[in-house]
Amino acid sequence: MNDFVLPFDQWLAQVVASVESTLDVYLPTEDEEPAFLHEVMRYAVLGPGKRVRAALVYASGLACQSSLDTEHFKALSLAASAVELIHAYSLVHDDLPCMDNDELRRGRPTCHIKYGEAMALLAADALQPLAFKQLSQMPVAPALVIQAIDILSSAAGSHGMVGGQVIDVCHVGQQLSLTQLQQMHRMKTGAMIEGSVLLGAISSGANSEVRQALEDYAAAIGLAFQVVDDILDATVDSQSLGKTAGKDEQSQKPTYVSLMGLESSKTFVNQLHQTALAALLPLGPQAQRLRELADFIIRRHY
Repeated sequence: MNDFVLPFDQWLAQVVASVESTLDVYLPTEDEEPAFLHEVMRYAVLGPGKRVRAALVYASGLACQSSLDTEHFKALSLAASAVELIHAYSLVHDDLPCMDNDELRRGRPTCHIKYGEAMALLAADALQPLAFKQLSQMPVAPALVIQAIDILSSAAGSHGMVGGQVIDVCHVGQQLSLTQLQQMHRMKTGAMIEGSVLLGAISSGANSEVRQALEDYAAAIGLAFQVVDDILDATVDSQSLGKTAGKDEQSQKPTYVSLMGLESSKTFVNQLHQTALAALLPLGPQAQRLRELADFIIRRHY
């Protein structure tokens, strides 16, 4: 995980394996009661997924401290798994009939399709406190644990992910200005991207200058992530995406493609990509994995 010589795809595979292993250990098993709830929780979290947010935690940690000892690696692993638990709960809720009403996620039936709405809702509810339990077990100074909890709760709450989702739900069938659309996505998607980067930073003792550079990077790449999502939704088939393609247009949701057009959206993504890379210049070669993740986010096809 420390090796900058390792090709990016191999490094990312290590990250995915590491976070999957951590999640597998800390998620309750089906041998424990209530067994059915635990089965649904594990279905919602484990299995296919890009784990981009987890990778951002590790990459940010490496950008601040290139050599990871055992305790530092454990702290990053717990922070990364906490982010993925929050992300998983949000996806389960997003897919419910009262929200996006989707039947496909990560190439398989959504939680409520497989287990019913009630169990999907309850499993997602149970993932939220588990995420903060993960942070409470980080082997870092107590003040940093409190800071980590503050970062994740802010990113996921009413001023972040949930607030952005509310704006989204309330504007179905309505057109937003570019400024309004950017604000919605900075909250809905960008806040958790930024939170992931900051969790890696505080776990590695980043100073204020480094933290500012990382915040600037995360703001740009978080917005780019959503613009790419909008482009893919309009241009890629469901099998490749692992979720229902064309859902935004079908649901009359405001997107960058509907507002700016496809080509202008692609140009905007490239501008955000360059902004993100420029923000990392003060960090030098240690930010290599963050640069590679920016490239991955921009060029992904799913």
